[in-house]
Amino acid sequence: MTTVVPDSDTLTRDALAVLQPTFVGTHQAPGWLLAQLDNGMTGVGLFGRNVVSTEQLAELTEQLREARPDVLVAIDEEGGDVTRLDVHGGSSVPGNHALGSVDDPDLTRAVAAEIGRRLAAGGVNVNWAPSADINSDPENPVIGVRSFGEEPGLVARHTVAYVEGLQSAGVAACVKHFPGHGNTNVDSHHALPTIDIDLDTLRGRELAPFQAAIAAGTRCVMSAHILVPALDPDRPGTLSPAVLTGLLRAPVAEGGLGFDGLIYTDAIEMRAVAETYGLDQGCVLAIAAGADALCIGGTPSDEAEVLRLRDALVTAVRTGRLPEERLHEAAERVRALGRWTTAERQRIARRPSAGPGGAEIGLIAARRAVRLTRPAGSDAFQPVTRPAHVAAFTPGANIAVGDETPWGPGTELTRLLPGTTTGDHSRTDAERLGPVELAAEVLAAAGERPLVAVVRDSHRHPWMAATLTALVAARPDTIVVEMGVPHAAPVGASHIATYGAARVCGQAAAEIIAGHQPG
Repeated sequence: MTTVVPDSDTLTRDALAVLQPTFVGTHQAPGWLLAQLDNGMTGVGLFGRNVVSTEQLAELTEQLREARPDVLVAIDEEGGDVTRLDVHGGSSVPGNHALGSVDDPDLTRAVAAEIGRRLAAGGVNVNWAPSADINSDPENPVIGVRSFGEEPGLVARHTVAYVEGLQSAGVAACVKHFPGHGNTNVDSHHALPTIDIDLDTLRGRELAPFQAAIAAGTRCVMSAHILVPALDPDRPGTLSPAVLTGLLRAPVAEGGLGFDGLIYTDAIEMRAVAETYGLDQGCVLAIAAGADALCIGGTPSDEAEVLRLRDALVTAVRTGRLPEERLHEAAERVRALGRWTTAERQRIARRPSAGPGGAEIGLIAARRAVRLTRPAGSDAFQPVTRPAHVAAFTPGANIAVGDETPWGPGTELTRLLPGTTTGDHSRTDAERLGPVELAAEVLAAAGERPLVAVVRDSHRHPWMAATLTALVAARPDTIVVEMGVPHAAPVGASHIATYGAARVCGQAAAEIIAGHQPG
């Protein structure tokens, strides 16, 4: 491919400015990345592969600031199941569904402020969070516990609280996934979901949390790679002028949401876009549609890719497929956010320290969220007082969550009840043995020990539900811990719902199982 030689430095710098690539590295930023930041690129995205500790992260982001003082350093630290700061040990704060189940906006605001504090300490100034999606489809494979809930008013008030808490720490919030990714049973990482609802339903349900977040001053909104035929029958939201310009940007008086902040795309290399349009064309179409910053997400970039995408944007301007003023407008919005984050960083640095104690809010929130349901006819729950066996049933990894992060109450139960054993079981095991045989294998491993069965969205995984049914039938004293979206509890078993799989959610469940009184 022949590299385009730009006619003007401004055009090239504008094209670089809208690109937000990711990279590999924990202690040293790649030389090419630092060079392109100096050349006009404005920001980067970080993932778990870039994080070892807060101190290490601060050193890494300081290298980026030496190349560009107003650099945007973004990450998707939702808390709960989707964590980058705690990718290797599990999140120290519960996620949205747990917070929504408590329904205390002040608690949500405090948790988000703690997330913001940790991000700011590591030099991160944009958080691709919170998820403002309404989990209206129980079969949704990608949102689930990442949503505050199913009711628009609840999701809206907690989205606002999260935005306020996060931005109080000087970190820009980015509410996602516009215009709402909750009503689908397809994961846009793999294919293009369709949200087939009418405009009245969309406005009354999906858009409510975004309207509230915009009114609360969210600095950013992230688009979704979803097709909403009521808005645009041909293009997914990220590439649709009708969705981004005609709805999100349009004035309220004209039926729009009146958002004037920064529009990020969801990861542009996801299959919902890249497999249909190609990465280069997807970038051009997204900017033309009204997006400002291109998240080149989960797959690490290299210099060749960044320069190729830069040149694709430059070529699109020169050939008339992308208005130069639209590209410049997008670049200016990105730069404006960089100025805002720089000013906020200075403001926070001058603010007197509130002192320690915020780190405890995660466990406090998880304890408030956890719910115990006793079997019908049972007056009391009998805590486990001797070593147990914990059988975890693990679904296939959600790409947004990843498969690196440990989950479940096993580690904490092993601490509270020394001698506790654990086992991990998957769909592959169920297909190899069959659910009944898998249950028999678990029962054999447990022996006479109390049995704790840990599941995640068991209503979405028939193999998991069937195995659970067989376990409870054989051992009615089984304690079931649901760490996904809870539905009907298994008949006859004690059931603990944590509303998410954060480390602190597992700890709160373990405390109930072992009869441990916190504090």
